[in-house]
Amino acid sequence: MTVPHDGLAVDWLGYATARLEGEGVIAYTDPGRYGVLTGEWEDEYGLDGHPSGGPYDAADGDLVVVTHDHHYDDDGVRRVASEDATVLVYEGVSAEGVADNSGRDVVEPEELPYDVRRVEYGDELTVEGIDVEVVPAYNREDGPRADDEGNVAHPRGLGCGFVLTIDDTPCFWTGDSDVVDEHDGLDVSLLMPSIARSFTMDRHDAAELAGDLRPDLVVPIHYNTFDDLRSESREFAGDVASRAVPVALDEGGDRLA
Repeated sequence: MTVPHDGLAVDWLGYATARLEGEGVIAYTDPGRYGVLTGEWEDEYGLDGHPSGGPYDAADGDLVVVTHDHHYDDDGVRRVASEDATVLVYEGVSAEGVADNSGRDVVEPEELPYDVRRVEYGDELTVEGIDVEVVPAYNREDGPRADDEGNVAHPRGLGCGFVLTIDDTPCFWTGDSDVVDEHDGLDVSLLMPSIARSFTMDRHDAAELAGDLRPDLVVPIHYNTFDDLRSESREFAGDVASRAVPVALDEGGDRLA
């Protein structure tokens, strides 16, 4: 299901992959992993994966953004990026980091056949007519995802989030993050938060963030790809709606309920 918003077409393709289409420009967030673009999601997890039921290989993206090692998938980038795409990669992403974290074999982002640019917290730039702001994303050491020693899956500096302003509509993908101070005061029309119960802000935190930022629309992503990311999306939608914030669920496949 495509969600229309302020002249944009918004699609969640699974995991952290969203497609944002404006007037003559297309952007993707964190493409790939867990079979969401290869058509193997259903085979491995008993889920539907991409709504088409098959591999996704549009290669139409003008801009692709990658938030951190956990979401970097070179095959996924190739599946969504056009020949002359720009790929913005957070400065901490590396093939070595991906291998250490998950044992996956990927090429360094700079080896991809695109205009690859590294970004860091606070960067503001314009790519293909899209204004980009790089926002910190992390788990707080005193937050709900920390263990007794303050260890977290996403320490500050591991990854980022992105605000992509397409056709004057600011779209915020939080990345893998708790709700953090750097979210205060962001100008957001479309909010795409994680609502997973593990590793990131959960549905309750994300609903509070929506209430604070007051976006024109909320479309959650990064949930129900596998069991640790299970969430109650309809309860989330009800919570957000109770705060007088519009919300839509893009659930074209039979993801976990």
